[in-house]
Amino acid sequence: MATVVAIGTLDTKGAEYGFLRERLLEAGVDVILVDAGVLGEPTITPDIPREEVARAAGNEIERLVAAGDRGAAVETMSRGAAAIVERLHQEGRLDAVVGMGGTGGTALVTHAMQQLPVGVPKLVVSTVASGDTRPYVGAVDITMMYSVVDVAGINQISARIIANAAAAVAGMARATVPEQVESRPLIGASMFGVTTPCVTKARERLEEAGYEVLVFHQTGTGGQSMEELVRAGFIKGLLDVTTTELCDELVGGVLPAHQKRLEVAGSMGVPQVVSLGALDMVNFGPTDTVPERFRSRTLYVHNPTVTLMRTTPEECAELGRRVARKLSAATGPTALFVPLRGVSMIATEGQPFHDPAADDALFSAVRENLGPNVELHELDTDINDPGFALAMADRLIEMLGEET
Repeated sequence: MATVVAIGTLDTKGAEYGFLRERLLEAGVDVILVDAGVLGEPTITPDIPREEVARAAGNEIERLVAAGDRGAAVETMSRGAAAIVERLHQEGRLDAVVGMGGTGGTALVTHAMQQLPVGVPKLVVSTVASGDTRPYVGAVDITMMYSVVDVAGINQISARIIANAAAAVAGMARATVPEQVESRPLIGASMFGVTTPCVTKARERLEEAGYEVLVFHQTGTGGQSMEELVRAGFIKGLLDVTTTELCDELVGGVLPAHQKRLEVAGSMGVPQVVSLGALDMVNFGPTDTVPERFRSRTLYVHNPTVTLMRTTPEECAELGRRVARKLSAATGPTALFVPLRGVSMIATEGQPFHDPAADDALFSAVRENLGPNVELHELDTDINDPGFALAMADRLIEMLGEET
């Protein structure tokens, strides 16, 4: 029988977790209830008490209670809950994990969830599910269900929501993944709408060569998810066409790269073929959300919810330096492909982001700062030219062949 681990603060959410546990048992799964509460006594009996959770974080519950610092207590119990779920998963006693809460409870349970591998079902019922979920979801496959009302008692609304959550996570825990007919080496590829033709053509070539290609949308978390799978050993090579998240990190857009973007594969010696895809743009939301200081810049309405801003020559020079510096630190096979006629679909001649001065600044900074360990391939095409895509794919195939 599948087992669902439920993590919660049973001093404040005991009734809600008792209701959740009943619904899970009715759905035909076993339940391990973990108490991550601190400052009050639990109102229902857990399977793993708060004392054990605190010790898993190297602390004692009595010390946390005496200190009376809720923030410090939540941080400690987050680490303890993470250690508990990791152990249960390693022991084969966790098929799915579920939690509920407001901002504090969501942060606690999702921190534990983020320690589990991709593919392990993770569901949280949260008051913040309709807001900025990036801090809670991170780079893993956490499912968030909006609670509609606060997780504060069982009422006509919360009962329906919690029952739905129980049914969902029980179903996920029991689900089986069909066996793959063949297991092909995995390649990670980075894509944006304005680099889609390039990635599509390269993906087709890589699949013809016997690889399975995972494509990641470069939305800030997309790059992070891709590199977390590299770190975990799933991805054997990178076709990192689209490094646009670096623009938002530099300028202040809404889809910023994480701190280690473009560094993970290099640090692990994983073969990587990289380009400068969409370094011509910074992302914002609807036009009226673009910060006032940028209103006079070159803007392009991609769709009603996305406004793009052209990067300047000064910003492009800094982006070139950052790309060169990160790639030059690589310990494995690394190649950088430069499309001299445009780094995105809208940066080519006649398109709204065509800016030769900005492109020259980007390309010059790359040339001047790239280390001798990185191959530099400059092609007189735009990034979406089929020849450019095939050149990148073929070089990665060669690199992977050289590694075996």
